[in-house]
Amino acid sequence: MKKFIISIDQGTTSTRSILFDLKGNPIFSSQKEFTQYFPKNGWVEHDPEEIWNTTKKTLRDVINKAKNARGKILTIGITNQRETTILWNKKTGKTIYKAIVWQDRRTEEFCKRLRKQNRETTIFNKTGLLIDPYFSGSKIKWIIDNVPLAKKLIAKKELLFGTIDSFIIWRLTNGKVHATDATNASRTMIYNISTNKWDDNILKIFKIPKHILPTVKNSADDFGMTDPSITGKSIPISGVVGDQQAATIGQCCFEAGSLKSTYGTGAFVLLNTGNKKIYSKNRLLTTIAYRIKGKTTYAMEGSIFIAGAGVQWLRDRMKFIKKASETEKIIKSLKNNKNVYLVPAFTGLGAPHWNANARGLLSGLTRDTSPKEIVRAVIESVAYQTYDLFEAMKHDGLRPKIVKVDGGMVMNNWFSQFLSDIINVKVLRPKVQETTALGAALMAGLQIGVYKSLKDISRNWSLDKKFAPKMNSKNRTILIRGWEKAIKKTLSN
Repeated sequence: MKKFIISIDQGTTSTRSILFDLKGNPIFSSQKEFTQYFPKNGWVEHDPEEIWNTTKKTLRDVINKAKNARGKILTIGITNQRETTILWNKKTGKTIYKAIVWQDRRTEEFCKRLRKQNRETTIFNKTGLLIDPYFSGSKIKWIIDNVPLAKKLIAKKELLFGTIDSFIIWRLTNGKVHATDATNASRTMIYNISTNKWDDNILKIFKIPKHILPTVKNSADDFGMTDPSITGKSIPISGVVGDQQAATIGQCCFEAGSLKSTYGTGAFVLLNTGNKKIYSKNRLLTTIAYRIKGKTTYAMEGSIFIAGAGVQWLRDRMKFIKKASETEKIIKSLKNNKNVYLVPAFTGLGAPHWNANARGLLSGLTRDTSPKEIVRAVIESVAYQTYDLFEAMKHDGLRPKIVKVDGGMVMNNWFSQFLSDIINVKVLRPKVQETTALGAALMAGLQIGVYKSLKDISRNWSLDKKFAPKMNSKNRTILIRGWEKAIKKTLSN
């Protein structure tokens, strides 16, 4: 009988469920996009019920596929958009507000107050994170302060908080399990990454009651069984990991110094630092890469808010393209970018700038500028933003020689080559592109003994294509200087 692992990959713009064989090959995938809500400038929300419905639909699709293949599903792994915040009623399971998405900037005023109170060093040292609306802590506070039902439920000890993984686990187990893993907890700004516990002092500052928080488990752990009413029969959930850490696992970046960069809705560079927490002097984040059997592996991370979301903007808002795959052909039809730069600060700028109030800027326009140049500028901006992260790492004394890449954008060969040229580092693209979903499947498999160790897992990684820098240093410098001017203009507005 064939044996499978299911991975639920709950992303920022869509939910996917993927059926993997035990060698880590994707056999079947089901995907559903869901609605993005932008109620005010800088606000981004999702409907938790729509997320749950897309999860159920895609999960049932792959369960049926496994049945048709006469296969056995051994376990489920979950990976998710991190930091996105949901609060719900413990008794009814109903959410009390929409999900506030990681991109949302509404809590900037509260974050400013914390910075003025000189809390940044304390919070950075405990959580590895800068004070920013990006993380879950200030979002939880906003809902408690602004949704009257929240305080009523807190008084009755009937309110629960979760990142998306917790919410899905709660629903899949029919309210039996309220848990998260260490990687997701490490993105909340209320979790101490040294003690591996919710931090009482920070909770006091945020006025968040501890009883609403989930239990924090290892990334490979027992997260309960699915309810048969949802999945036909009970299936164990044995791996949970935030999306960027999941991609790090899927890319088999298990050695200290190994690095991956994922280009999805946003873009995220993670550098494995082993059992050492390295605190950046250049506004990068320290985070948990994974926790297995109580042993924590740390990472340094740089976060870019807009990568594939820029392509989505070109498609859905500007109507310059009908599908993302058109971008490569458009770019190749141009000799150069004609000095057009787009800084995609649609929801502020992430690392290393961390400016919540910055907004997008398009510069270098002439009467000769066409939609083609703007399409190219959006794609190029992702490589330039990655360059900014690599420069910050360099100033922290870290110089990666190779970067493993994944995510939808890297299927664009032109982009992958341009990325290698701009960061001046070899870029490796793996055969299995579903590295985020794969990482969760691998953790689930590790927990139930399908894989014996991380070394065992590493044997499954294989190369699709390598990109080496080809651009001469003079051209690289000219292009980067143009980008730096555009960034300065954005930050001075």
